[in-house]
Amino acid sequence: MSATPRKNRGGRAGRRVLAAAAGLTTLGALVAAMPAADAHDKGHGHPKPARTVDVQLLSFNDLHGNLEPPAGSAGTVAEKQADGTVKSIPAGGVEYLATSLRNARKGHPYSITAAAGDMVGASPLLSGLFHDEPTIEALNDIKLDVTSVGNHEFDEGAVELARMQNGGCHPVEGCYEKGKKFPGADFPYLAANVTSEKTGKPILKPYTVWKKNGIRIGFIGVTLKGTPDVVTAEGVKGLKFHDEIETINKYAKELDRQGVKSIVALIHEGGLPTSNAYNYDCDSAGPGSGLSGPIVDIAKGVTPKVDALITGHTHTAYACTIPDPAGNPRMVTSAASYGKLFTETTLTYDKRTKDIVRTAVKSPKSVNHIVSRDQAKAPDISALIARWNKLAAPVANRPQGYISADINGRGSDAPEKPLGDLIADAQLAGLAPNDKGGAQIAFMNPGGIRSDLVYKASGSEGDGVVTYGEAFTVQPFTNMMNVVSLSGAQLIQGLQQQVSGGNQAEPKILQVSKGFTYTLDMTKTGAARVLVDTVKLNGVAIDPAKSYRVAMNAFLAGGGDGFTALGQGTNKLVGASDLDVFNAYLAANSSASAPIAPPAQNRITVVK
Repeated sequence: MSATPRKNRGGRAGRRVLAAAAGLTTLGALVAAMPAADAHDKGHGHPKPARTVDVQLLSFNDLHGNLEPPAGSAGTVAEKQADGTVKSIPAGGVEYLATSLRNARKGHPYSITAAAGDMVGASPLLSGLFHDEPTIEALNDIKLDVTSVGNHEFDEGAVELARMQNGGCHPVEGCYEKGKKFPGADFPYLAANVTSEKTGKPILKPYTVWKKNGIRIGFIGVTLKGTPDVVTAEGVKGLKFHDEIETINKYAKELDRQGVKSIVALIHEGGLPTSNAYNYDCDSAGPGSGLSGPIVDIAKGVTPKVDALITGHTHTAYACTIPDPAGNPRMVTSAASYGKLFTETTLTYDKRTKDIVRTAVKSPKSVNHIVSRDQAKAPDISALIARWNKLAAPVANRPQGYISADINGRGSDAPEKPLGDLIADAQLAGLAPNDKGGAQIAFMNPGGIRSDLVYKASGSEGDGVVTYGEAFTVQPFTNMMNVVSLSGAQLIQGLQQQVSGGNQAEPKILQVSKGFTYTLDMTKTGAARVLVDTVKLNGVAIDPAKSYRVAMNAFLAGGGDGFTALGQGTNKLVGASDLDVFNAYLAANSSASAPIAPPAQNRITVVK
């Protein structure tokens, strides 16, 4: 018998010929008689190429220039143990993050590393002193592929953000190393929802497409719409910030028209998990049941064209499933902050549909991993840190004051933070003299306290010594201090805005100077939480009609963080920077033999 034509060998006609030759009368009999074929074999004698391929997505957020391991409680991760207890584990530092990411990529031919904003800004001195050039260099070295902007990328304005992307030496301070010009970011910064007031166009790329061997995955990057509320007015001057959902949906449609069906959104906005343990199962009582906050509504509104949401801003850890508007499972993740965690998500890419498989049976899965300090440091990042530390050392290691124990700020969960009290006291002391503004009260925004003061020495300075670098890490913004006149009514309204309006869901409790006291009743709702008759200065009730001189940084004096009442001050006097005021207080009020003790936290009484 002549050979079966190639086009029929695997077809119905060919099988009928073979059946007749074998004396079998039905196709079914032939199939039953044939040996089992490989699942990938179509009869050509070769395995069929797999229709899907797994793409590894590694992600993190809110690095804030923490090249070195963050100190104190800011450098730990809470891990839930099998017996239900929670263990605190030291983590973070880019030397370790680089090692973690490089090890995670091994064995994954398709791997992408992405971030969800606040890579720079509010940075420790090692990065902040050099306008975050060291952090961008480090991110280049660890092969970051893409990031969205965050609100802190606007701390120094759009022009400086463009320099982070495009390179070039600082316009005022020039180049920091002889013969070296800052190269800028090798990765794209995405700012889809940030447009120029003049042109109406995004100030940076709205999206990018990652490509390899025919696989294409689009990334859209946005920051929170409320960025102007948490950044100085100068930082967002000339810019407009648009709705996150509308912007992502707009560009997802654009990518879809280009044939890019696999899409990830990088969103610098986040949620609040029920537990602070990074390995808490926030789907335990149903998809997304353990997560609240702004990202939940965003996730529910973002088009099903988007396959995963990488988020940030809240400095919390979660890997939750929140169904998209079509009911398909979709991962929403965040990796805490400061490089202490990274998230690993497996995206199953269908080469036929060009989309990520998202069904109840098979959909992207995400898990957060600790960036352990038990592993080896990345030598190239260690060398980078050493290089910049050498430049920073003359400033960073200068002693400023002395403390007798840890004074927690960022690491405190209490509404009134010990370090918040200390900072407010420093501001009051520095601005109380008549020629400095005549301040009677000082307010400090909690978000401006970026770290803790740690008793244990971070270098060779000795235990209990506060260096310039450590003080800078606590207050890295160099906000100028203002003293303004506010009526008692405006003061009370400002206190009420801590727990009402835009701050009702996530209260922002102002840190107050000594002598100012009041009670918060959290069993009530909104503005009623502030018990007005308890608001006192040095034991005397605040008079709504009386004028008071109040010290605060320029951010608060501009109405930042939703404190519009504080932005109504008059007779403004601009003083020294918040950092200079803090350092001056440490120098004047502490010594090796008489260090500062943690404040008593007795100014705000909280009823729960």
